[in-house]
Amino acid sequence: MGSPDRQPTWLSIPGALGLAFLTLPTVALLGQTPWLDAATVVAGSQSLEALRVSAIVSLSAAALATLLGIPLALFMARTSSRFDSIFRTAVVLPLILPPVATGVGLLAAFGRLGFTGRIFGFGLANTTFGAILAATVAAMPFLVLSVEGGIRDADTEFNRVASGLGASPHQAVWHVTLPLARRSIFAGVVLAWARALGEFGATITFAGNIEGSTRTLPLQIALALEQDRGQALTLSVLMIVISLTVLISLRRAWLKPIRAR
Repeated sequence: MGSPDRQPTWLSIPGALGLAFLTLPTVALLGQTPWLDAATVVAGSQSLEALRVSAIVSLSAAALATLLGIPLALFMARTSSRFDSIFRTAVVLPLILPPVATGVGLLAAFGRLGFTGRIFGFGLANTTFGAILAATVAAMPFLVLSVEGGIRDADTEFNRVASGLGASPHQAVWHVTLPLARRSIFAGVVLAWARALGEFGATITFAGNIEGSTRTLPLQIALALEQDRGQALTLSVLMIVISLTVLISLRRAWLKPIRAR
């Protein structure tokens, strides 16, 4: 009698092809990168400026996503109503919406001729804060979904015990719910930061590609692909290193197989 976990032999061929399909672009990128010039490229003025803008935009977006996303996740985890599907759709929509469409939506909302522009007389398009907004919209769903799942898993008897001991809802959230969900919060913040760092479509549509202001690392890679292929390859490898660092930091959540309890 065979093991219940044993898979049919024929599955190994398409499985290997699928693995090769996913890894081949990275392998090809590593093979064609001009490693002898890598340090010079990364230390170049354009690369350092793009790194600086990326750091400002991604860290600010992660902070803004955390500030807005954790309360939203708490609200979604604690609220049970017929509007749940509407809330969840609003959170998930930026994940599946084409980034260019998100950028156009940001123009309609925050552009000089958009909704807020007509009210306040100025817009946020083509500014660093506009790039932060674009990155936040793209990144916040990752944080919200991660934190909501953690809160649902952690929101058990402990909150009822805290309430029974006289804790107010405010105290229960700060001293029970959030500490129990700290791993999910950490994972959500890191994922939001990584997504903000890699944002491209909404950023270039809404914030433009202005050197020193909105030109992040992905935008610099796209520009370098037309002017200096070696720089584009080297900076792409830098993005891979950052992505691998994120995966390693979240290895418990992403790099271990799910096993039945």
